[in-house]
Amino acid sequence: MSKKMIWIIAAVVVVGLAFIWPQLNKKEEVKKWPTQDISIIVPYPPGGGTDLTTRALADEMAKALKANVSVINMPGASGSVGTIAVWNKPHDGYTIAANGLLAFASYPVSGFTDKTYKDWHIWIATFSPNAIVTKGEGGKYKNMNDLLAALKAKPGEITFGTAGVGTGGYMGAEVLKAGTKLAYKHVPYQGGAPAIVAGLSGEVDVVPQLLMEMVDHIRAGKMNALAVLMDHPFKLSGAADIPAITASVPEIKPYLPMGESFGIMVPKDTPPNVVKAIDDAFKIAVKSETVKKFAEQKGSVVLALSGEEAQAHVAKLSSIVSWTLFDGGTAKISPEKFGIPRLK
Repeated sequence: MSKKMIWIIAAVVVVGLAFIWPQLNKKEEVKKWPTQDISIIVPYPPGGGTDLTTRALADEMAKALKANVSVINMPGASGSVGTIAVWNKPHDGYTIAANGLLAFASYPVSGFTDKTYKDWHIWIATFSPNAIVTKGEGGKYKNMNDLLAALKAKPGEITFGTAGVGTGGYMGAEVLKAGTKLAYKHVPYQGGAPAIVAGLSGEVDVVPQLLMEMVDHIRAGKMNALAVLMDHPFKLSGAADIPAITASVPEIKPYLPMGESFGIMVPKDTPPNVVKAIDDAFKIAVKSETVKKFAEQKGSVVLALSGEEAQAHVAKLSSIVSWTLFDGGTAKISPEKFGIPRLK
């Protein structure tokens, strides 16, 4: 081989390396995720179910990712402000959304966003069911059969206090109505806390809010849990098991479980290696004693759903929530516009 040919080959190699080397470095940089702090946006004020669950999860994910994970509260418009803010950030995994999936599922038909659960990768950490709860000592109803008898005897007169139309408590009441075909009188409050106070005082007959919001009152005997909106009893630490609603209203089973699932999400076009890193950290976090103890104390269960399982869970929830709100006149946009089918 001539010297000239050797020099030509060498020149080609150098030029090739000059082109390839930046690409190799870029790929290496992509693999090294995270390289900066991560923010999880909670779209509600501090102290609520989404906030508390996210903080327990974030602490454990930070350990797994070996990165700082900050939880930032950004409330507004039923949680849609913070969720949309995450969508509008770069889709690089450094800004993650947190939410209750029941509320999240309602955003499209409520007109907050045209994005549905199909546009997000979703991880579901915990679930707290709606509970049908009445005043404890001195209360009118000792069990679910007592309440059903009253609903039949006085249609539209038994009062249900919730955090307002479209909220988790309202969905619990509407699902019970769908299963029993019995009307109730809705009394909306400015949040779950005042609705629970109304239940404690006897101002309303029933509070169908999330179990995690009422668990301390139930343990103290101040409130009486008649049923959970699940198809099996809820084993509550520090109190008696709570019966499944299907024990008294078997027709309600297609709508179950009804309650709030808490989790995190990133847009679907987030880089695959970033999605995998989040997935790996999530799976470690939900197996931690921190998250397990949190769920036990707060009247929740660890679901630990990701990938297709999480999508299937939210698909069913989205169908129930969207059509219930639309049929009740709360949502003005038909779920059909977003390809959300009715639950069969």
